[in-house]
Amino acid sequence: MSTPAFQMDEGWLEFHPSPAKPGFKVPAGAVDAHCHVFGPGDTFPYAPTRKYTPCDASKKQLFALRDHLGFERNVIVQATCHGADNRALVDAIAHSAGKARGVATVSRDISDAALRQLDTDGVRGIRFSFVKRLVDVPPHDTLAGLAERIQPLGWHLVIYVESRDLPELGEFFSTLPGTIVFDHMARPDVTQDINGQAFQLFVQLLHHNENMWAKVSCPDRLSQSGPPRIVETFPDRVLWGTDWPHPNLKSHMPDDGELVDYIPKIAVTEALQKKLLVDNPMRLYWPEETG
Repeated sequence: MSTPAFQMDEGWLEFHPSPAKPGFKVPAGAVDAHCHVFGPGDTFPYAPTRKYTPCDASKKQLFALRDHLGFERNVIVQATCHGADNRALVDAIAHSAGKARGVATVSRDISDAALRQLDTDGVRGIRFSFVKRLVDVPPHDTLAGLAERIQPLGWHLVIYVESRDLPELGEFFSTLPGTIVFDHMARPDVTQDINGQAFQLFVQLLHHNENMWAKVSCPDRLSQSGPPRIVETFPDRVLWGTDWPHPNLKSHMPDDGELVDYIPKIAVTEALQKKLLVDNPMRLYWPEETG
């Protein structure tokens, strides 16, 4: 037996092997707007600078999950374990029959030609993480410069940040051009009340900046006392995703079918569900089909 090219971290939990069939039927055209592919590492090596080594989670497995849950499309977000090597992401999009778009990670010295190629490949945004336990945080001028460069492509920024860091970063984020999407509602501290200072600062950012969107994903990570009403407050600027294969979970692994059944608790009407799962992601990732 050959030795795997990469050995996943001790204590890493693999994704659920047989998620339930959701009871909630998502609307036609629904998009899982936040998910990942990991490797496989022997084909798409993990970055030497990574801060974790995950289990392999292939495009074939992702698309099988999509069909099982009743979704029609995916937005695949570049995982930090792959760094700025977007080959696994681009390969997954290429094999999706037009049913996937991507959010890439790029370095500050990427050429305009390389950005245009990623656009041709189906990328529609770039992601920056400010979560220090996962990445080395980029300098502000790097992010600002790339934010300007992607505007002619019609791309957006995806920001992964924790709410506790918003007091020092919120003003900077407000200066950035174009659409900005915050992963996982800026990772609020679930030990604090949703009316606490940190999460309310995030809500105020959305109120004061109409270019800012939120992903209301990861209820398994983010909620102890019930969902905040982000979807009702900002119905045209919200997205939802499974976060499959749920990286960096150490104590539990969610059932993706149960996550889908949680959607009616955060989008409580059919109209809100359609905005969250169809209209908003289509407008951002497939604008050519929305007229």
